[in-house]
Amino acid sequence: MIKNSKKYLTVSIALLVLSMVFAGCSEKPAEKVEDDGMKISGISTQDLQQKLEDENYKVVDTRLSDAYNGWMMDSVSRGGHIKGAVDFSANWLDKEAENKEALLDEALKTKGISSDKSIVLYDANGKDAMKVAEYLQTKGYENLYTYDVNEWADDNSLPMEKYDNYKLIVPAVVVKDILDGKKPETFENAKTIKIAEASWGEEDTSYANGHIPSAVHINTDIVEPPPTWMMASDEELAKFAADFGFKKDDTVIVTSEAQMAAYRVAEILRYIGVSDVRVLNGGLSSWTDAGFELEKTSNAAVADADFGASIPASQNEIITIEELKEKMGEPGFTLVDNRTRDEFIGKTSGYTYHDKMGRIPGAVFGYAGLTDSNSLDYFRNIDNTMRNADEIKALWKESGIDINNELAFMCGSGWRAAEVKYYADVMGIKNTSLYSDGWIGWSNAGNEFETGDPK
Repeated sequence: MIKNSKKYLTVSIALLVLSMVFAGCSEKPAEKVEDDGMKISGISTQDLQQKLEDENYKVVDTRLSDAYNGWMMDSVSRGGHIKGAVDFSANWLDKEAENKEALLDEALKTKGISSDKSIVLYDANGKDAMKVAEYLQTKGYENLYTYDVNEWADDNSLPMEKYDNYKLIVPAVVVKDILDGKKPETFENAKTIKIAEASWGEEDTSYANGHIPSAVHINTDIVEPPPTWMMASDEELAKFAADFGFKKDDTVIVTSEAQMAAYRVAEILRYIGVSDVRVLNGGLSSWTDAGFELEKTSNAAVADADFGASIPASQNEIITIEELKEKMGEPGFTLVDNRTRDEFIGKTSGYTYHDKMGRIPGAVFGYAGLTDSNSLDYFRNIDNTMRNADEIKALWKESGIDINNELAFMCGSGWRAAEVKYYADVMGIKNTSLYSDGWIGWSNAGNEFETGDPK
């Protein structure tokens, strides 16, 4: 009997320990110890659920922005982020950028990741969270926890969020899968997948220095001819489609070293009627950051005049000056001006080849960059990926932009605005368009304009 009692007691203790584990007991969290002695406590799923409602805690997704947006990466069973989490990617810490520390500090401040709070950092690979934790410790953060997002994703009762149209901006690893002959998520029904590299100038200006394997080069002068660089006519765009063999049912991924060029060409492809157009999120640097090689071989486009529909097949993507004039002042319509503040108030034209300064009457400042017409600081992370949607919406709310309105995006000549419009589409904002000719087209036509600060 004594022997059986000891056996019964041993089994009971074991069952008790197991029940505590499966119940998510975390009175003494597990600790990860790095080689340098850094100790970070783990946190249970049960506790994390409670901390999401605690204003003294901040939950942070440290994975690539693509995973936060909605893509299933690192074998996580569900795409997207934990509802209520903000993003601070470990990838940002490796980027070279002017004023890097100031940019990272600003990101921490904007996202509410402050040293007086307890910070829960989660990842899926066991590395990203610790990397960010180590960085935060150098800045005086003390109350840090880590969490494996796989545990959350595997429980379908726990909410995860993703952007409605996250598929429009594609991670490098997904492009690599496609090149390897796979059909990743959201590409299952794609018929013909083509990759295009967009850049200004001939091949030797950018494309020849390295591009995604199999990509054909599109000189942006083809779709917006000099010397005015306004969008080409429908007839010229039909020839462009035929010369490159684009078809209505194609899936086209546009890449570029300079992000704006990719979005500009992508928006024009949507306008002519290509049904599925996407952009490599973060540009070529995201490809090399993932450890993939660039190709220097020139790939020739295969011409085909049978587009499969009349061009343009999606006219609502882009509005003309005449259409804009009709809409300005109508209830429920907003023209969003995505230029620098100095361009918006008429202090500078923003372009060396254009001397007219000012803004379209009734346009609302919608942010762009801090420096010049090549900057989009307010819409990109430090690695040039799309910024957190909530932060973009907060900027627009500050400017009085109602995202439920019909929104037309404009800039100087369509490059910046094309990228911003794409991000609006990624977020799921309805009824958007691009005023492609922008300020240059408007002012060159002799239309009325305003200057000065409207506030």
